[in-house]
Amino acid sequence: MIEIQNKKYNILVTGGAGFIGSHLVDSLIEKGHQVEIIDNLATGQKENLNPAAKFHQLSIEDQKVADIFEQGEFDCVFHLAAQINVRSSIEDPINDAQANILGALNILENCKKYQVPKFIFSSTGGALYGDAEILPTPETYPAKPISPYGIAKLTIENYLHYYSLVHNLKTTILRYSNVYGPRQNSLAEAGVVSIFINKILQNEQPVINGDGKQTRDYVYVSDVVAANIAALENENIGTYNIATAKETDVNQIFNLIKDNFSDREIKEEHSAGIAGEQRTSCLDIGLAQKELGWAPGGALEDGIEKTVEWFRRL
Repeated sequence: MIEIQNKKYNILVTGGAGFIGSHLVDSLIEKGHQVEIIDNLATGQKENLNPAAKFHQLSIEDQKVADIFEQGEFDCVFHLAAQINVRSSIEDPINDAQANILGALNILENCKKYQVPKFIFSSTGGALYGDAEILPTPETYPAKPISPYGIAKLTIENYLHYYSLVHNLKTTILRYSNVYGPRQNSLAEAGVVSIFINKILQNEQPVINGDGKQTRDYVYVSDVVAANIAALENENIGTYNIATAKETDVNQIFNLIKDNFSDREIKEEHSAGIAGEQRTSCLDIGLAQKELGWAPGGALEDGIEKTVEWFRRL
């Protein structure tokens, strides 16, 4: 691994007002980089914006993106802007493709035109692998997504192979598991951690789908940011799972959250299961550990406690 940690870059973050993107922007600025943000604020929040970053309220599909690239002279683009709701992608696959495929291509074409050296893409793990027969699931496992959202992410991964091979764009793909933490939108992103916390704080009953034994791999947002920084700070390029390699079921998540509300009576309530819902998801992280020098940090209960504290302050 060739480290380039002391260099300062001009960086563009698409989706930089969103949940993960805003945390990434904060970290980049803290490290002394110059940062610009493109975000249409469809799901991003103005209050998430770091005042030290230059903000462009714009869709990634807009042709005016070219003006930002022409003036920015970017050394790296972190692409996080996306239509992020899996269910919305199923209801309106055309809208999903316009944002997640055509929007990403607009950014990539500008990277090519203005000779941006490096591109780091926020992809997905669980939505690509589905109910895999191998757990934890490695990056080499066949990707056969069953949602337009997952299909779009895989499509851009394939485009990145083309841009890397033909146009010499250094590309790193980060396949996230279920990310949670402060600033997550409990409505737009449908993360079970934020949904349950918000329900409790609104004095509403959280509802667990089915038996609650469906598992996911929950990774804290600061660990995801650290993976992005690791991808920036070394010369390795490739595709990496960013997760914890640990399964946690929804019942466990409910009880960990409940432990932070000892002053309240919170029942465990279940609804009918969702037909076709993925049963298991857990990602192998050995490659990211080896090539990026990255590993997840604290325990799940600590991350949930921090997330509850943040939501309480809203």
